[in-house]
Amino acid sequence: MPRPIQATIHTAALRHNLARVREATPDAQVWAVVKANAYGHGIERVFEGLRGADGFALLDLAEAERVRTLGWRGPILLLEGAFEARDLELCSRLHLWHTVHCDEQIEMLALHKTNEPHRVFLKMNSGMNRLGFSPQRFRSVWTRLNALPQVDEISLMTHFSDADGPKGIAEQMARFEEATRDLPGERTLSNSAAGLRHAQDAAVKADWIRPGIALYGSSPDFPERSAAQWGLQPAMSLNAQIIAVQQLQAGDSVGYGSSFVAEQALRIGVVACGYADGYPRICPTGTPVLVDGARGRTVGRVSMDMLTVDLSPFPDAGVGSTVTLWGQAANGAVLGIDEVAQAAGTVGYELMCALAQRVPVMVV
Repeated sequence: MPRPIQATIHTAALRHNLARVREATPDAQVWAVVKANAYGHGIERVFEGLRGADGFALLDLAEAERVRTLGWRGPILLLEGAFEARDLELCSRLHLWHTVHCDEQIEMLALHKTNEPHRVFLKMNSGMNRLGFSPQRFRSVWTRLNALPQVDEISLMTHFSDADGPKGIAEQMARFEEATRDLPGERTLSNSAAGLRHAQDAAVKADWIRPGIALYGSSPDFPERSAAQWGLQPAMSLNAQIIAVQQLQAGDSVGYGSSFVAEQALRIGVVACGYADGYPRICPTGTPVLVDGARGRTVGRVSMDMLTVDLSPFPDAGVGSTVTLWGQAANGAVLGIDEVAQAAGTVGYELMCALAQRVPVMVV
């Protein structure tokens, strides 16, 4: 039989989360962000659940081709735009909209030969300081771009650096609004955090929002609010079975480095999941799991192919019992991926994207 580990992608949860985002920003159109292979979930696996979006946003041209192959005829946005001049040929062929964030991309467009002008999204660096033109240059760049025959409609975009925290978005919003006042074009501003936390701000909603992590059932501002508090459902569950049981006595250790030493007699379940499956090696003793749907904890170090859990609270659990590493258990209990990520000192995004190829995936 195959190794007893499986990830499950929940189509109904994807639909639910998309509806939840729409509920928060009812007047905006929605880009479903599916970069990084849909945050590790798989573009082909999430497509059915997210096809109710108004468009798909991603980074990679190959991923854009995959979305078109799935039958999507609506808008697709390249969030980082073209990386070299020949990328624009594929943009023309696949009818892709693309971001313009630097002078080099404008030069590429100026030299591009096309029968159909391109829809572009001119990006402002309003404070994130990654991509985009400064507010001081934005109008002159818009004028230059607007003069190109290769360019059709120009939309306006920026990205918030602190929408998930106390600093908020006011400073960046003020810069964006000042620099774009009276400029035509649709606007796209909000990621998941801005769309949920600042949904009452009419300016933030703009014309398009760009939810990513919220679509996959992770909170954009954990631990301030959990995914459940936002009304989101996990789109991915990772479950594995117990393949062995050990009985420890006081003073016995578990795993590499003997980092966990039992203070009293306890049963240990060995689970068919390790860091080669994408579970964080750094997760310490006490990281939450669900054992047959009931909350438990890991003990000892995570190995390449195995981890161990404390079975003392679960006398009926043994070989063949299911351990939920994150997501939803068979009885409906949920362990948020953000809790596991917090134990590892990271964020849910990383755990989703790190799911290993060797883990079989089922779509329900």
